[in-house]
Amino acid sequence: MKTSDIKQLPDDVESLQKMVLELQSEREKLQTEMALEEQRWQQKIRYMMEQWQLSLQKRFGASSEGLPGQGELFNELEEALEPTAEEVAADQTVTYTRKKPRCPRIDESLPREEVLRDIADEDKVCDCCGHDLHRMGEETSEELEFIPASIKVLRHVRPKYSCRACEKHGTQTAVKIAPVKPSILPKSIATPSLLAQIISAKFQFGLPLYRQEAMFKQYGIELSRQTMSRWMLTISEKLRPLYQRMRDILLKQPALWADETTLNVLDVDKSKCYMWVYGCGTDKPRPDKSPNIVLYDYQDGRGGVHPAAFLADYCGPLQVDGYQGYEQTRSQLAGCWAHARRKFIEAKTVQGKGKSGKADQALSFIQKLYGIEQKIKDDGPAQKQEKRDALAQPVMDKLKTWLDKSALQVNPQSLLGKAIHYTLKQWDKLQVYLHDGHVNIDNNRAERAIKPFVIGRKAWLFSNSRGGAQASAILYSMVETAKANGLMPVDYLMMLFEQLALLNNDDDLDSLLAWNINADKNGQ
Repeated sequence: MKTSDIKQLPDDVESLQKMVLELQSEREKLQTEMALEEQRWQQKIRYMMEQWQLSLQKRFGASSEGLPGQGELFNELEEALEPTAEEVAADQTVTYTRKKPRCPRIDESLPREEVLRDIADEDKVCDCCGHDLHRMGEETSEELEFIPASIKVLRHVRPKYSCRACEKHGTQTAVKIAPVKPSILPKSIATPSLLAQIISAKFQFGLPLYRQEAMFKQYGIELSRQTMSRWMLTISEKLRPLYQRMRDILLKQPALWADETTLNVLDVDKSKCYMWVYGCGTDKPRPDKSPNIVLYDYQDGRGGVHPAAFLADYCGPLQVDGYQGYEQTRSQLAGCWAHARRKFIEAKTVQGKGKSGKADQALSFIQKLYGIEQKIKDDGPAQKQEKRDALAQPVMDKLKTWLDKSALQVNPQSLLGKAIHYTLKQWDKLQVYLHDGHVNIDNNRAERAIKPFVIGRKAWLFSNSRGGAQASAILYSMVETAKANGLMPVDYLMMLFEQLALLNNDDDLDSLLAWNINADKNGQ
């Protein structure tokens, strides 16, 4: 303090005490602000470190979200984290047992050609005594031979017939000829088998049309991608009534699921367009022969108006991720435990290898919920609901208590804090599956349904036009619905194109639905 400042100090004790208290208060306030600032910087550094560790895990680490003992029901967290002495000893035991290589599985329904490799007749005598040898058995082995696709031209010949008498003496001559074979693409070289092959190659296996063009050229066929593209557009319009019938049936199902992903369309003035997917059922044919439906719907944006328009008046359960756009539908939204679990797995990743913490505790609860689902996977909806009430509800109650307590102890900006608050925010939706046996614990079925489109998008990158994207939605729907009902897409499409050419506008389409085809096939 300067001498001039000392001279300005008050002489009375009360004023001096007041000044000292003010200085002390300012000092404490400054210290508090510095402590808060330091805390904010520490949180920011921890957040950046978490993001760095998470990016390393996503880029170089294993992508599986499974946990040890995923199918076990009541394994406690302490048991999962603390190995026993026997387990430690077992881990340290050195073994030299080699696993036998697993041979590729060959379907028994494939045609087989028997090739006999026998010894010469003169060798069928005993080298010791010269007596004839008898056949005591045989050894068999199988090889898989691939026969490349063959292409042939069907040359349709339609003889014409007329009357010679009328030709000589009549005023006109009638000509009779067989009618043209019905075709889904009249006056085209495309047959149902060719169309089915092109569509399945692109929409099932992600082979772009320009690559198919090169493939056909090797067979001496000049089939341009522009021609194939026009075929796809026309075929999609022919399939639209069947697509609409599938949508009508979809909206009558007891539970649905949905998801969406981005798509780049060149003639739309938006950086991102979206392909939505809606469906019901499972990946495989169901014992009760209920429909498994997968429908794609292209839209220019991601607004909630799009699922609201597609689902119309549907009011049943709709299983989705946490995207708020689905709030505009009239459905009862069901949450996805896979999304909640994924966020806790990210939090576990940044804990460090071999370390345990709160993320492990949350994952242990979620693991128990999935363990219950594994045990009741073959039960009917009513049985599932009953067992979920008895087994899963107590686990859910304990998890809710843990989440409420942890939310007050964890930094909300950390990955763990975000996982906790996301789960609490979605809590009501995450409980819907407990009270409806038709609803799954997660939305993985929708993610699996959207995956073929995502994989195909990596190959063809974009759609040229809105019409092309809408056509792709219809064709993807046919392919994925066929797969979900246990049919080979190429065979199903071939049958569709043959039958649609024979139908009239008012004919019933239900006989062409994939689940009805599969039911008829199983009934034979």
